[in-house]
Amino acid sequence: MSSGTIDQRTTGYSLRHALCLARASELAYQDEKTIEDAARTWGFDRVRHHHTTFRPPFPLEDTQAYTLGGENMIITAFRGTEPANLRDWLSDATTPPRPGPGGTGYVHHGFGEALDSVWPQVRAALDGFRDNGQTVWFTGHSLGGALAMLAGARLHFEEPFVTATGVYTFGQPRTCDRQLSQAFNTAYADRMYRFVNNNDIVPQLPTEPFHHVSALRYIDSRGAIHPTMPVISGLVDHAKGYTADVLAPASDGVRDHFMGAYLNALEKNQN
Repeated sequence: MSSGTIDQRTTGYSLRHALCLARASELAYQDEKTIEDAARTWGFDRVRHHHTTFRPPFPLEDTQAYTLGGENMIITAFRGTEPANLRDWLSDATTPPRPGPGGTGYVHHGFGEALDSVWPQVRAALDGFRDNGQTVWFTGHSLGGALAMLAGARLHFEEPFVTATGVYTFGQPRTCDRQLSQAFNTAYADRMYRFVNNNDIVPQLPTEPFHHVSALRYIDSRGAIHPTMPVISGLVDHAKGYTADVLAPASDGVRDHFMGAYLNALEKNQN
């Protein structure tokens, strides 16, 4: 686990802050003591852990997250899951989408249920910690990225004039329909950053009618970060990573999805 403080006065986009939130996303996979130790190292004096169970029509039965509270910043990081555990979530075509936050568009049913199960705890933590006008950030990897994006949407569309300062996701699957995507892009212009590493398969799923929000940050096979996916190099990267089973453990699609791959790329891009 990388150490170092987080600049709690950060308000805009930077690769340094992206690395900090990537570390926070990685930390969501750890036990409570490890999270609390890291929080102190990073300069946060308050921590709340969120863990709930639910019964979606998929093989995942809990949602985990944590919220850090500091003098000037609050971070909620949602835990992801292994690609093999996401397989049914990403390929299921029988469960219809459900209405999105505030009735705006539609979202993936399983992702919506997962956030619902933990949202009261997250919202209570934000209310309890935000006593100094702190900025609010959501982050997560894989499934956690989908929940971070939906948390930002829920905060904005269900509570008028309340918008998170920023949302950074890593390897996020497609989460919502085109209507919510467009509304979210407007609400979170220059606030949302969605990192995709090379051949990571998870951001390519599930298929229609689900879409991505904008603000892509594409990491190519050399580790360079682009604001869009270069057509030629993107095609080459995908051709190199093609396998018959894109969710097979040895495929580029899975290897490029691991949180460590995102951290390695972001660490290489620090000034």
